[in-house]
Amino acid sequence: MALALQTFATVSDANAALKAAGTRYLGGGTLVVRAANEGDISVTGLVRSTDPTLSGITVSGGKVRIGASVTMAAIARHPELGAIAKAARAVGGPAIRNMATVGGNLFAPAPYGDFAVALLALDASVGTNDGEMPIETFLAGRDGNPAIVTSVSFTLPKADSFRFLKVSRVKPKGVSVLSIAAVPEQAGDGTVSSARIALGCMADRPMRACAAEKALIGQKLDPDGIAAALATAGEGTSPITDPIASAWYRTEVLPVHLGRLLLT
Repeated sequence: MALALQTFATVSDANAALKAAGTRYLGGGTLVVRAANEGDISVTGLVRSTDPTLSGITVSGGKVRIGASVTMAAIARHPELGAIAKAARAVGGPAIRNMATVGGNLFAPAPYGDFAVALLALDASVGTNDGEMPIETFLAGRDGNPAIVTSVSFTLPKADSFRFLKVSRVKPKGVSVLSIAAVPEQAGDGTVSSARIALGCMADRPMRACAAEKALIGQKLDPDGIAAALATAGEGTSPITDPIASAWYRTEVLPVHLGRLLLT
């Protein structure tokens, strides 16, 4: 089936065109084009924007803004984004990373969306043509959100505070069994003063491990200190079952891999 493609110079014009039935926004195309090729007849037309603000990366004063059209490859090689490069490199192989965008990754269903897991742990804000919102708010309502994502923004994590792990059966570019991102902040005495832990594949979209976060506060990142967090890591999760792994398996291996990540 042939798809009509419309290109607009501004996000607002592209957003107006998306009001037509059957249209989808085209970023890198790794999701929407594949869906169309696999027979999704609900997609009849594609809309894209060449607005230059969608392709920019700005790092200033410890704050990062990444345009929605920026690819995983661009993030992985950016000299000031080394702290999160591992999460960008976890997305597919080289060909996928050259196409997959930040904006598209926010919509990727489990078991995809590894970079969105990282953004959730970083407490990012998602910019749209309607304004900004916390990433948790965006993810919760993303299926019914008609706005075009324009950017993501977050504070650059302190050295060694951001941790990311993707577990897959095929390395280096296999689909996720699960992915975990964590940002534990430590006080001067070595105890955890705050923590954000995000999980991929433990629901239909990235989610936080709130119980594990709470259990880490006041503890040291050693085997005894993280024990309560590992015991509660699966609370509130509803892991997916797919050809890669069952929900039961994902639940069983989550505390194992979270423990390895926290003790890194």
